[in-house]
Amino acid sequence: MSEKDFSDTPVEELKRAEAEAELRRLAALIRHHDELYYRQDAPEISDAEYDALRRRNDAIEARFPKLVRPDSPSRRIGAAAAEGFGKVRHRVPMLSLGNAFADEDVTDFVERVHRFLRVAPDAPLAFMAEPKIDGLSISLRYSGGKLIEAATRGDGMEGENVTRNVMTIGEIPHQLKGRNVPEIIDVRGEIYMAHADFARLNKEQAASGGKVFANPRNAAAGSLRQLDPSITASRPLRFFAYAWGEASQLPADTQSGVDAAFAKWGLPVNSLARVCSGADELIAYYEQLAEERAKLAYDIDGVVYKVNRLDLQERLGFVSRSPRWAIAHKFPAQQAMTILNGIDIQVGRTGALTPVARLEPVTVGGVVVTNATLHNEDEIKRRDVRIGDTVIVQRAGDVIPQILGYVPNKRPKGAKPYVFPARCPVCGSHAVRETNEKTGKVDVVRRCTGGLICPAQRVERLNHFVSRNAFDIEGLGEKHIQAFYDDGLIQSPEDIFTLAVRDARASKKLEEREGWGPQSATKLFNAIAARRNIPLDRFIYALGIRHVGETTAKLLARFYGSIDAFRAAMLEAAKDKDSEAFKELDNIEGIGEVVAQAIADFFAEPHNVRVVDHLLKEVSPQPLEAVDSTSAVAGKTVVFTGTLTLMTRGEAKAQAERLGAKVAGSVSKKTDYVVAGADAGSKLAKARELGVTVLDEEEWLRLTGAGDRG
Repeated sequence: MSEKDFSDTPVEELKRAEAEAELRRLAALIRHHDELYYRQDAPEISDAEYDALRRRNDAIEARFPKLVRPDSPSRRIGAAAAEGFGKVRHRVPMLSLGNAFADEDVTDFVERVHRFLRVAPDAPLAFMAEPKIDGLSISLRYSGGKLIEAATRGDGMEGENVTRNVMTIGEIPHQLKGRNVPEIIDVRGEIYMAHADFARLNKEQAASGGKVFANPRNAAAGSLRQLDPSITASRPLRFFAYAWGEASQLPADTQSGVDAAFAKWGLPVNSLARVCSGADELIAYYEQLAEERAKLAYDIDGVVYKVNRLDLQERLGFVSRSPRWAIAHKFPAQQAMTILNGIDIQVGRTGALTPVARLEPVTVGGVVVTNATLHNEDEIKRRDVRIGDTVIVQRAGDVIPQILGYVPNKRPKGAKPYVFPARCPVCGSHAVRETNEKTGKVDVVRRCTGGLICPAQRVERLNHFVSRNAFDIEGLGEKHIQAFYDDGLIQSPEDIFTLAVRDARASKKLEEREGWGPQSATKLFNAIAARRNIPLDRFIYALGIRHVGETTAKLLARFYGSIDAFRAAMLEAAKDKDSEAFKELDNIEGIGEVVAQAIADFFAEPHNVRVVDHLLKEVSPQPLEAVDSTSAVAGKTVVFTGTLTLMTRGEAKAQAERLGAKVAGSVSKKTDYVVAGADAGSKLAKARELGVTVLDEEEWLRLTGAGDRG
């Protein structure tokens, strides 16, 4: 039975089953966008669109509280730490803030605070108001006044260890100065890039053929998360301190007092922050900053309000993933009008045809915009934008410019509706819109069917294949891939690994090409040879399967163990979506139906399987890590459910995987053990129905040899 799409159904009209399906869709969609924003620094949608998804999720959960999912976005913050860095566990979680979008929301916030504290509505109550910097959140740990550790927000509980990189940022002191410096304090704030510095960096990047960043936030995040600290050191990063985590003691009893102490210790704080009293003053401050926003030297996307007294903050506490004592008042998207000169169709790595508007240059929020996304052909029809129109451009969330619509009385005579191409503009292959077999809904994206014969996809797929988190072949960057592709040296991934053999037989050798020599050619061949044995998760990630990022690739590698097992299972899953292989894939904890479908679709294409098979003649993917094949649970499928008290869910999962077990997200006939903690619900009932062995935590620990915990 296919599942309907309820994305356009108002929340108040949703029935229980419809709400459950919509929460499932939103959880997967928001997780996808969190991955792009927090880990890849490459958002696909605006902040406003993302906020709308979260608001819809929250509204459905408020109406159907019993349907709140374990993986609900309301229970998550950010995304898991990237694999390229070590991990740091935050002693005090780095939570996110609730959002206000209108003056009424601010008034409601202030009234809620008064009600919770049981003080009269007209009683004076001070709030700290400060600009909301659009950058990358960071936590700096000082011991004895010395900077010893720096970590990104990550998922709020665990972040990336970027200490070496942060040490290169001039505005962040290595040693705090002055009096009353705590023995231990985690100073929290935002790393950002000023407008002028951003412009200079992009100019330098363009001149050297490097990556040109979309905006200062992406530039700051990308610059900080470099595996080579010398690259971070070369980037003009700045810092504002505005909060703290763990602290052995605090220098004041108010938010403003701690900020003042930060400044005395040598930490940069925002001079625009001020103490306000009541909703009217907060809104007036917000309006003032909105007027001055374009003149600031850095990007802000709103204002943050915090109850000033720390004892009141402690009384107010937290709800879900946000503090009750603070809120972010977001700015509306910035807009401008300009002329739509043309529409270009870009073909991405997955074959997606994306329309991009070519605009008469216009300044929006202090940034010159010449292009804007039109999303897809349905969006063009819905907005009825035509070449020559005067259009309204918005930098929603200050990330990706988009066109909201056209100005009717400025439409030129003879402007015709845009006809979206039915063939790929790069290779001429048919471009089709697929129908989702499960939902019956036509995909909004039109895709080129040319696959690896399409130059646009081939080059992009090759670039992805050799990228840092995939095969990471040193010396084979985008310029070289493009040059080798243009000259016919590399057309497919396996060609990379036969390059040395073919070069030895060639009349003109690589070392004779412009920009190359004997030493650089030998270095490249050695770098390629060094990647013939690669971890399985990197191999899977390098294939460029839709929705399969680094985290998903690692889940697959751990679950299937070897390339042979993975390949065989995927081929079976691709044959029949009702097969046991597909169900097993869908059942892996952290995968889900959307990702499982994308993987099966990839292996259903013969040319993709040929690429994998040809590649496996040249490389040998290796299991992630050795597991204990002699343990009592090796090869067994385990499901954890309920609240665990002797270990965290993450610890339990990691332990099971080390012992060779497979951790699944739901119970099926193939499940061997269900480990049930307190308040176990439907999974426990399903296990009993199927006759699956159910263990409590103590029994699980005894079975795995870890029962004697002292």
